Amino acid sequence: MTYRLWALLLFLLTMGVCWLLGGWAGYRMLEQEGQEESFRYSQLVANELKRYRPIPELMAEHPLLESVLREPGDQSLVLQANQEMQRMAEIVGSSDVYLMDRTGYTIAASNYRRQDSFIGRQFDYRPYFQQAMASGGSAVYFALGTTSDIRGLYFSHPVKATDGGILGVIAVKVQVDELESQWQRPDLLHDSEMAVLDGGGISFLASRDSWLYRDFEPASQAQTPNLRYPKRDLAPMPIEALSQPWGVSDRSRKVLISEGETPAEFLSIRSPLPKMDWSLQVMIGTQPVMWIRLQFLVGGFLAFIGVFLTWLYLRERYRREAELAQRGEQLERRVAERTADLENSNRQLLEEIRQREEAQNELKETQQELIQAAKLAVLGQMSAGLNHEMNQPLTAIQTYARNSRRFLERGEGAMVDANLQEIQNLCQKMAEMTRQFKVFARKSEGPPAPVDLRQSVDAALKIIAAQSNSEGVGIRWQRPDDPVMIHGDLIRIEQVMVNLIANAVQAVEGADQPEVLIDVLADADGWQCRVRDNGTGLPADTEQVFEPFFTTKSMKQGLGLGLSISRQIVDALGGTLTGHNRSDGPGAEFILTLTRREAME
Repeated sequence: MTYRLWALLLFLLTMGVCWLLGGWAGYRMLEQEGQEESFRYSQLVANELKRYRPIPELMAEHPLLESVLREPGDQSLVLQANQEMQRMAEIVGSSDVYLMDRTGYTIAASNYRRQDSFIGRQFDYRPYFQQAMASGGSAVYFALGTTSDIRGLYFSHPVKATDGGILGVIAVKVQVDELESQWQRPDLLHDSEMAVLDGGGISFLASRDSWLYRDFEPASQAQTPNLRYPKRDLAPMPIEALSQPWGVSDRSRKVLISEGETPAEFLSIRSPLPKMDWSLQVMIGTQPVMWIRLQFLVGGFLAFIGVFLTWLYLRERYRREAELAQRGEQLERRVAERTADLENSNRQLLEEIRQREEAQNELKETQQELIQAAKLAVLGQMSAGLNHEMNQPLTAIQTYARNSRRFLERGEGAMVDANLQEIQNLCQKMAEMTRQFKVFARKSEGPPAPVDLRQSVDAALKIIAAQSNSEGVGIRWQRPDDPVMIHGDLIRIEQVMVNLIANAVQAVEGADQPEVLIDVLADADGWQCRVRDNGTGLPADTEQVFEPFFTTKSMKQGLGLGLSISRQIVDALGGTLTGHNRSDGPGAEFILTLTRREAME
């Protein structure tokens, strides 16, 4: 029961601290947002003042103003001054520009064409006129226009004669609607308001229309407001100062505004504006503080639950550690027994893996020997044709040699030289024939590389040409002009092509016009080499022809291993080998597809 009471007290303490920290963080956040808005708006006001303050001084240097002040009765000079001031107003973007003499009487104005023109009006009571006359320098003043009833900033400067005497005052009025439109509420703090107060605490700029021309400091001793805001009652704001929140600066305070049916609580941040007796009062609703406090309470609750559950876990853990320690020895014995069993199983598994690797290596070696045996079988089948092809050059060589001896005895050296040249050509032809058989007979152990498919087809055709059964068969090789670069091995592809062409030659035996067509087509991912014949075609199950020892020929024509070995070679090179009956006529068609490679330089 004791630990439950302590847990309850700790929970209440945690919630209280979280409530205080949430309020501190919330008010700090609101104050920071308000200070950022105050800084942004103060910079805007400073830029606006800096923009217009030197303009009256520059205008006062115009010689036309001195002339019209010295001769105010000259109507042509007055008209020129009016037009010049209208041009000045358009250039600087102000609402009005007007010239007054030493008594405050308006001589010329930019609005001389309007019915409410300033010409003929007396403005000697305006502070901007009095300050310019008294100080001899520039003056800035904010007020409502007595004629236009429009808020504006008044910038004035005395017009001086060449001897330094003051002849009059030129004034520029700038409307402040742009300053008020520049106020933008922060996205996160939509319940925020702004009011710009003069030295007497009267608001002349406000984000709420109901807050305009209101007294935010009814207890202060302000100047007579009717001179600056005529026709305005300047009602006091129903604002009540509350306690200062914890963690905020002296410029911030919490206030309650009783406007409307429901009073609203705000955090008021007041900041002075530069170079004027104005102050900016940013008021932000305190509702976000409640949400932040709730977030802190939720976070504190989760933290308390986490700590409490951790304590319960540790307490239960310590209790169970003793129980686990007792079972530790039993577990260690069981682990030792299971470890011994696993070691025995691992040894057996390793031995089985070694045996499987040996079997796989033997299978690869057997496969290579089988491929080589298939090559030699093809060579044996072609030996008869080779003997026939070799016998004719040997007979011719014998004849040329016998004739050369006779020509030599007669002293006919030219004929002997011609015969020797023919013997040399015949020897080169026999060497070329035997070279193809040597290349075809050797094993290829090199890795796949970019090769020209045309070379493999050319070499295979030379070997097929030596076979006796190729006589009378029309072999048409549509050889591409450009290199056909593929990913493969020259000798292995040559063996595949020999098997495919030899099968096609055997398939057309007995045909009226035996013909074998070889061409190369581009595929999406590579090249296709097609071998077509006009023989009897394949059986219904075309995949059966790729099985080992399957053949439709006699035993003396083969063992049925050529297509099986060819598919294994093509699969190892990453390609495909398929066969089917032709759709455009009698016979079969075998398609060899290999991966494309760009031509090497």
